[in-house]
Amino acid sequence: MSEHLKAAPVDRKIFTPGVIILLILMANGLFFGLKRFLFGLGAVTNLDNYYPWGIWITIDVASGVALAAGGFTTAALVEIFHREHYHALLRPALLTAMLGYTFVALGVLIDLGRFYNIWHPIVPSMWSGHSALFEVGMCVMAYVTVLYVEFIPVVTERFRNRVNWPGLLSRFNAFTEWVLKILDNTFVRVMFLFTITGVVLSCMHQSSLGTLMVLTPTKMNSLWWTPVLPLLFLLSAFSVGYPMVIVESMIASSSFKRKPEMELLSPLARIIPFLLGIYFAAKVIDWVDRSQLGRLFNGSTASNMCLVEFGLGVVLPLVMLLIPGIRRSPAGLFSAALLIVLGVVFNRINVFLTAFQPPYAEKVYFPSIGEISVTLGMVAALIFIYRLLVTLFPIIPTHVQKEKSHVPA
Repeated sequence: MSEHLKAAPVDRKIFTPGVIILLILMANGLFFGLKRFLFGLGAVTNLDNYYPWGIWITIDVASGVALAAGGFTTAALVEIFHREHYHALLRPALLTAMLGYTFVALGVLIDLGRFYNIWHPIVPSMWSGHSALFEVGMCVMAYVTVLYVEFIPVVTERFRNRVNWPGLLSRFNAFTEWVLKILDNTFVRVMFLFTITGVVLSCMHQSSLGTLMVLTPTKMNSLWWTPVLPLLFLLSAFSVGYPMVIVESMIASSSFKRKPEMELLSPLARIIPFLLGIYFAAKVIDWVDRSQLGRLFNGSTASNMCLVEFGLGVVLPLVMLLIPGIRRSPAGLFSAALLIVLGVVFNRINVFLTAFQPPYAEKVYFPSIGEISVTLGMVAALIFIYRLLVTLFPIIPTHVQKEKSHVPA
């Protein structure tokens, strides 16, 4: 068992040419976001009564929730299954999940027609046990809280024994240090409870996002509609968790001029074919059981979209990650992991947009410039805040220390 790797703030400039581009995208997204809140959904989006949701729900929410699965899957691996070898990946994964779910909540807020009523689910008198969306909302709110609680040890580590309030505030130095000490000592003892809670909540709402579309059998293409859609959503979230950790880690390593953490990522990649294989089997069994294989190869636009999603997002990376040489290669591993990530995003786009076919729609939905701008702005903001936090807090390990007998790739 290797000792936990020491995390430290990344010693890099915050503002670079790439960050300037992010700020421009953020400003553009903010402009259209403010326009949406001031003048309504119709002023910015191409949504209507037939297409009540678009890319804000599809990408910002459904895809965002799936790609944040790296937080709970890595936490389960390290804290529940005690695979301490991967501990250095935990904080970056939790940070990605925390930011991902935060922006999921913002995406829901922007997409709601009566956004000012978003607080209603926290009032017991407004609860509905028959609503799948209510369950999703409650679980997401609870899990966002859990993620911020799990980030508290990072904050206490950053400031403990370093408190130095200026001027008159200096009288609070001792009290602040005492609070940080209490928080640090308390959460060390109870963090496993939050880890377990986070895993349970994640499994609940990952599957319930699929339940939302189970409610629309007459409006969905049968290649994607299935009564087991909640199970498929959950399995795909399991499948994309570790690939997302790999993609995030390798992009961060490239951005911060560090060597890829292959000592950790290659062994982690050995788990992915097992999870992805279960998802592969579940999809094929569902198609066979519902007699959909014929439609899968009929040459229609829907069948081609489905084949691209499944072939490039599941089959190809599954084969690639079964090859040890690809798992040991930074370029090969990144390519396979990225295919899985893009495959899950494409799956959510297909389920919520491609497969959704309102019977009386007068036109086909296509996102407006405003919708695209808001989505790009939110992605840019997530990346910028990630970069800001890893330069201020001990999140990324300073180096990767090899074990004498580390897990083989």
